[in-house]
Amino acid sequence: MKPSSRVLKDGRVADRSGRAGRAALATRAVVAGALSVAAFLAGCQSVQTTAGGAVGVERTQRMSPLISEAQLREQAELSYREVLSKERQQGDLNADAALTSRVRAITGRLIPAAGAFRPEATRWNWEVNVIRSDEMNAWCMPGGKIAVYTGLITKLSLSDDEIAAIVGHEIAHALREHARERASEQLGAQVLLSGAVMAIGGGQASMDIGGLFYKTFFGLPNSRLHETEADRIGVELAARAGYDPRAAMSLWRKMMANGGSRGPEFLSTHPSPETRLSDLEVYSARVMPLYEQARARR
Repeated sequence: MKPSSRVLKDGRVADRSGRAGRAALATRAVVAGALSVAAFLAGCQSVQTTAGGAVGVERTQRMSPLISEAQLREQAELSYREVLSKERQQGDLNADAALTSRVRAITGRLIPAAGAFRPEATRWNWEVNVIRSDEMNAWCMPGGKIAVYTGLITKLSLSDDEIAAIVGHEIAHALREHARERASEQLGAQVLLSGAVMAIGGGQASMDIGGLFYKTFFGLPNSRLHETEADRIGVELAARAGYDPRAAMSLWRKMMANGGSRGPEFLSTHPSPETRLSDLEVYSARVMPLYEQARARR
């Protein structure tokens, strides 16, 4: 058997087993991290934030009892006020009155449709503002605080149906409390991975490995799942509000044309454009009867 170390000329000892030891430590960190995340999820509360709707989003979510939706809404309110104050000072808040009126009118039809998934959501203190910016972005904070950036609409020349698709998608994130779910996952990963690394005597390198394991095998797939759920609920919201759900496909084709190159779907927080379009084709067809009914009533 070969010795595990040898003496160098200057008297220092070279440990031939160092690399193997580090590999073993990394493996233990990964295993401990996985067990820790599993233990955290076991301690979470099972929550059904929305009804399934015609698109059938029935997944039960796991939420940390340490993070409440009320807390997130309170924080969202503060953050939203900060954003609005900054944009107002810069003269970029609702600078285009006609575009602001258009977005608010579309959103005003989507909000009642949210009741099909979450009846109390129709009573949220909804706010809709348009920010003048070249950025192609839109978001909806917990509790219904919405912002749409002008660049998204003007650069892609969005129709009303396409605006409904993007705003419906963002509303769906709020209805499903995806922000709370992500916060629960991240809190659990941070606390429990730290404990796992301490238990195996690892250092920062072990923490980094454990964090990468969580992100790759837990965080990223969950983020992709959130996006898929928001896509499906979004097309139903649009259909119920009388907007053509098929516009979600033309929206994402425009996004693809302006998006440039992407990394592999496996390491992305969003589904690949091809996967997204395929899924949207199926679910927009599923809610077409709702769209036709809504159009007949208008």
